Amino acid sequence: MNRPAAPTSAPTDLAGLIDDLATEQDGLDALVDALPGPGWSARTPADGWDIRDQIAHLAFVDELATQALTEPERFARTLQDANADQFAFEAAAAERGRRLTGEQTLAWWRRARAQSLAALRAADPQARLPWFGPPMKLRSFVTARLMETWAHGQDVAETLRRPRPPTDRLAHIAHMGVATRGWSFVSHGLEPPADEVHVDLVLPSGRHQQWGPADAASQVRGTALDFCLVVTQRRYWAETTLEVTGATARAWLPIAQAFAGPPTTAGPGRGTGPDTS
Repeated sequence: MNRPAAPTSAPTDLAGLIDDLATEQDGLDALVDALPGPGWSARTPADGWDIRDQIAHLAFVDELATQALTEPERFARTLQDANADQFAFEAAAAERGRRLTGEQTLAWWRRARAQSLAALRAADPQARLPWFGPPMKLRSFVTARLMETWAHGQDVAETLRRPRPPTDRLAHIAHMGVATRGWSFVSHGLEPPADEVHVDLVLPSGRHQQWGPADAASQVRGTALDFCLVVTQRRYWAETTLEVTGATARAWLPIAQAFAGPPTTAGPGRGTGPDTS
């Protein structure tokens, strides 16, 4: 797999990264805290998912994270079940949430994420966490949880048509988006191009975050928000203000996928919700 270049500015330490995850979770919690009962059934831009499904999914994955951190032998059995029949495994998780009310789902997520955060803070920072696919370094795992929380939060915010001002926490998600460039090709059965891509993004604070050699033939420039929306497949890349030049960058952005799972893409019109700036 093509190894992505390191960012020019270092991310926060692990404790700070976990704090950022907790803050991102709190922001999504605030969006749904006073949501009336019928609101939980509102359909989100994610095909077939309502708001309750989004929050239940996060609760389920946070439970699995705690299990992987504190009960590795039990999690190994969970992995076996998931690998044996991924469709049935995911369907059972979705059905679990659909048996709950919205308030019960929110209470479940609050418990699950509190336990997950506690387990993350207590974990060995050098540990590699067993997960779906290869084991992950703890920093990468926390970043993935932040990315998924933000992405599902985007779906919820758009459904409720509530503004969600972007923050510099997007730097973590952008880093994952760059780091998974090779994976995006591999997941689609393609050989990752050998040449690098220079990515220059402007964070909400105005600070620039850069990856890859500045003289690379392929370049991606624009806001961190647009880039994160693309790599989490919440926006179709050509419907953003990103400037994309060079063959490798133009091949990457349409299939960019910062999350695990089968290959998917975002088509035109995906995520045409309110302005989140």
